[in-house]
Formats: sequence, structure tokens, C-alpha cells
Amino acid sequence: MKSSNWKIQQLPGLNAQNQTQLAAVGVYTTQQLLNQGSTAAKRQILSTRLQVHIQHVNKWIALADLSCVPSVGCQYCGLLLHAGVSSTVQLAQMPLYRLHSQIRRLQVTTLRRADLCPDVGQVAEWIRQAKSLV
Repeated sequence: MKSSNWKIQQLPGLNAQNQTQLAAVGVYTTQQLLNQGSTAAKRQILSTRLQVHIQHVNKWIALADLSCVPSVGCQYCGLLLHAGVSSTVQLAQMPLYRLHSQIRRLQVTTLRRADLCPDVGQVAEWIRQAKSLV
């Protein structure tokens, strides 16, 4: 299996300033981000230390959590988040065809291209791996 501890630069949605801010508080990997944001109180503290809105920290934590699923990684964590999946636990509980339908709808709506949508087998693997993690 691929690594599920990624460099923070690989997470989608973090600009250079965010990455610099995270590095200043000792966050260089997704695992470190998850450790520093493991509870709501810790996320609030991190938000205050970084001087960013709590919503940004919650988004980064969700992306880091989803990236822990090896076949999702940093490549698909953003897609899952935008499709309405905000955690590995939620991914593990998603019905396969409902999730695939949500992702397909998102791809068609935003990119106007259904051919870029991951196939059902790939989505099934995400769910299977998420179940093994939770």
C-alpha cells in the first residue's frame, strides 16, 4: 500500500502562505496536522495560532483524514470532500452507488466531463480501505 502520511504541500487547497504558517507551528505532514487537530479544542487552538478561520483548519483536517485512505491519498481527497464526504468514518459508511453517483454528478457539473470520474471499482476500493481503517 502507498503511504498515507503526506507532505503538507501535497494537500489540495493549501496555498504557500498556509504551508508556511503550518510549518511555523511544526506541521510538515498530514499526520502532524491530524495530531495537532485531533479534537475540536485543538483545532480551535491551531486556528488561533495560525490566525486563520476555524473553517480553514476544519477543511485541512478533513482533507488530511481522507488522504489516510491509501487509494484516495492527496489525489482524490479534495474530490471526496467536494462530493460531501468529510471523514474516513463517513466514507466507510457510504453506499457505493450513491457515492459514485455524487462524484459523477460533481465531475459533470464542474468539469463537464464524466470521463474523468473514477470508476465504480475504484470508489469501491476507497470504501473498502476506509472500512479497514475505522
